[in-house]
Amino acid sequence: MKICIFGAGAIGGYMGVKLAQAGADVSLVARGPHLAAMKEKGLTLIEEEGTVTVPVTASEDPADLGVQDYVIVTLKAHSVPPVVGRMQPLIGPQTTIVSGVNGVPWWYFHKIGGPLEGTRLESVDPGNAQWDGFGPERVLGCVVYPAAEVIEPGVVKHIEGNRFSLGEPDGSKSERAVRLSEALARAGLKAPVRPRLRDEIWVKLWGNLSFNPISALTHATLDVLCTDPGTRAVARDMMLEAQEIAEKLGVKFPIDVDRRIDGGAAVGAHRTSMLQDLDAGRPMEIDALLGSVQELGRVTETKTPTIDTVLGLVRLRARVAGLYG
Repeated sequence: MKICIFGAGAIGGYMGVKLAQAGADVSLVARGPHLAAMKEKGLTLIEEEGTVTVPVTASEDPADLGVQDYVIVTLKAHSVPPVVGRMQPLIGPQTTIVSGVNGVPWWYFHKIGGPLEGTRLESVDPGNAQWDGFGPERVLGCVVYPAAEVIEPGVVKHIEGNRFSLGEPDGSKSERAVRLSEALARAGLKAPVRPRLRDEIWVKLWGNLSFNPISALTHATLDVLCTDPGTRAVARDMMLEAQEIAEKLGVKFPIDVDRRIDGGAAVGAHRTSMLQDLDAGRPMEIDALLGSVQELGRVTETKTPTIDTVLGLVRLRARVAGLYG
């Protein structure tokens, strides 16, 4: 089984080291100083249990790596459509594309059934780049839970979590899902195959669509924005609007809004990924987390006044910083 991780930053690097340690035939696509360090010294993972460095097969050019059984995409959502063409040398007739990207996935309405079957989302897949370039029949969904960061080129620090939930768009327990689940389990990772992955997508998105932009606008950490009465109320309204959309699409939430916000507060003084991107001068993941929900509001004829307001504010904040559009 050949596995390629496309976008071997923090999460991709963490997964890559674990798979390599387990003896998997894994390769990584990366670039810049991070790639150079991996080629020269190997890839280092710092965990609570200790530090390990493993030699890895890594390249900036997918053509160097050949056709894969699985291509696990761990890029930021806005970074995927422009590189679909570059990824083609990795893709053969039996290749599975594992979409480990935050937000509403481009394949969301594939095999969902009902009147919205096959709906395309311009906010996350402009020009249908992924739908046409990969083909939705290739996709295996993945909800990524670990937190990690690249602390220097070639060095990934794992912060928490080791679960990568997998799911077919039609909810089936397919052979390809089970094979990948077993490979990840051999690497010490949790990879359950879920019959209702869209429910997990929304529970994670619930926090991302509210906590991320509020933190970028206020520079507050999770513990502060989830307990301050004003920002907690804004987050709550955003989440309730999203819940109405999701439930119209058949999603079932296992917890309520207040428990979800309390869970965010319990994480502590954490700076969200969007705030980290703003501070570091990196493009901000706005459309996959907020624009997609606004678009789904239009699709389901659901009003999203709070989401619309925060989206307008955070888009302008990003434009002023030169990090959007």
